Amino acid sequence: MIIYIILIIMTMIGSFASFFLKKASGLNSIIELLKNKNIYIGGFLYLLSAIINIYVLKYLPYSVVLPLTSLTYIWTMIISNKLLEEKIGKKKIIGVCCILIGAIFIAI
Repeated sequence: MIIYIILIIMTMIGSFASFFLKKASGLNSIIELLKNKNIYIGGFLYLLSAIINIYVLKYLPYSVVLPLTSLTYIWTMIISNKLLEEKIGKKKIIGVCCILIGAIFIAI
């Protein structure tokens, strides 16, 4: 059970990594990008997520872990709505519900 909690945390970390890279994406030049802390935070979080993924793969089958990483889409939608104030439409909500249902079936 604890390994599934670690997997969920891994997907959250991956979503926050994308969030920080999105924050860094608005810069105009490579020099500005290299000076921006968000790119380093995002890169570090992606690395951390990858290391956790390797750990999780030690205990769960690949055929379970990879589909469950789709939970990242749920966290990404929440982060984009709450932190970036992006609109979430009905189609996105239905899509995320389908992902969640699929992830539950795979985990069972």
